[in-house]
Parts: sequence; C-alpha cells; structure tokens
Amino acid sequence: MDEQAQKIPRSWLGNHLKSNKYYQIGEILLLFVLGLVFIQLIVPLVGENQVYKQLIVWFANIILLCYVWLGLKLRGQKWKDFGLTFKFLSGKEAIKMFLLTLLVFALGIAGFLFGSVVMANITGIPEGADMSGYDYFKDNFWIFAVSLGGVYIASSFGEEVIYRAFLINRISEIGNNTQNATIMAVVLSSILFGLVHYAWGPMGMVQTGFMGLMMGICYVKLKKRLWILVLAHAYMDTILLVQVYMASN
Repeated sequence: MDEQAQKIPRSWLGNHLKSNKYYQIGEILLLFVLGLVFIQLIVPLVGENQVYKQLIVWFANIILLCYVWLGLKLRGQKWKDFGLTFKFLSGKEAIKMFLLTLLVFALGIAGFLFGSVVMANITGIPEGADMSGYDYFKDNFWIFAVSLGGVYIASSFGEEVIYRAFLINRISEIGNNTQNATIMAVVLSSILFGLVHYAWGPMGMVQTGFMGLMMGICYVKLKKRLWILVLAHAYMDTILLVQVYMASN
C-alpha cells in the first residue's frame, strides 16, 4: 500500500475532519473542552495537595495526546505528518540536530525573556511567574527526579505535540494551508499556549506566550522537525525545575 493510500480517511468522521471546516474547528475546540473539563472536575477532589494537582495536569496532557493520535488515525495519517519521525541518525546528523536544538532553545529563552520585558513595561510589575505550586520539591530529591521525568513526557513532549504540531497543522488546514493561514496558526497557537499557563499568573502567561511564538516559528522554519523542539523544550524544563528545586531547598 503506498503512502497516498494510507492517508485515505478510515471513516465518514475522518473524511469530514479532512474536508469540513466546521468539523475541523470543532476538533480544536473539543481538545480544550476535554482538557479543561477533566482538570476542573478532578482537581477539587485532591484538595490542596500540590503533587496530586500536578499529576492531574500531566494526566490531562496524556489524554489530549491520545485525542491528537485519534484524529490522525481517523484521517489515515501518522505521526510523521506532524514531523514526528522515528529513524536512526548518523553521527553527522545527530550533531546537526543537537546544534539545532541549542538554537531553538536559545530562541525560546529569548522569547520568554522578551515576555518578561513586555510585562514589566506594561504593568510595572517585574515579578516572575508564581512557582509556589512546586513547593513539594523541598527536601525531596526523589520527588524532584520523578517530576522531571513526568515533565519530559507530559510537557516537553506533550506540549510540543499539542500546541505546536496539532494546533499549527490543524489551524493551517482550516485556512487551506496558505502562508497567511500558517502565520495565523503560529500566532493563535502561541496565544493559547500562554493562556493554558494561567496558573503562573499574568507574567507567566505572557512569558510562555512569547516562548510559544518562537517555538512555533521554529517549527515552521525547520519544516516540522518536531523532535528538535521537544529536546529544546526539555532543556528549558530542566533548567526551570532545577532552579525551583534549588530555591526550595
């Protein structure tokens, strides 16, 4: 079976998702409804336990990853349509990829810092994002180590798949994949990425929004080589959690 045949929608729903803009918009909206409803229903059950709250957020991202996979499956597509390929790299290719991850990492940090400057000039409040939700790191290295692993899966990987690959591709698809549609997709995905970090406060939302903008531009410019963004995101998450862990101790 050739590649074109593999992309034939597997059902009437898959066919509508590929051709009907209302279904495409509904697919995007339902993603956020699922995530928000799950978090709003489950979080009150764990009270003020920060560890459980973090686990719920991670589990919500896993559910959304499954939702994204289902959308691909219904369309007859695969992860590689989002730029997520699995192949052996030669030494030269690995070095090139590593250097690109450093470049994307630097651009992502630049976007994050630019967001800090923007908020400081607009509000005059230079405080950083609220990291009190990570207080459970205090005097507990193993919780920190497990959290780091969870962040790599749910945030570094999960957020890049959801907020870069899924949103940019699906919003572009609604606009018939034109250049203007792609630009709009990158901008909207970065805004949504900032908004879902509402727990970090206004500063955190703006910081992550600009970071998401830089990551989205990199996703498009690097021709959807998603692993590069995942690794760059992992570098940022590592630095963030190490800083929080050290500060809490």
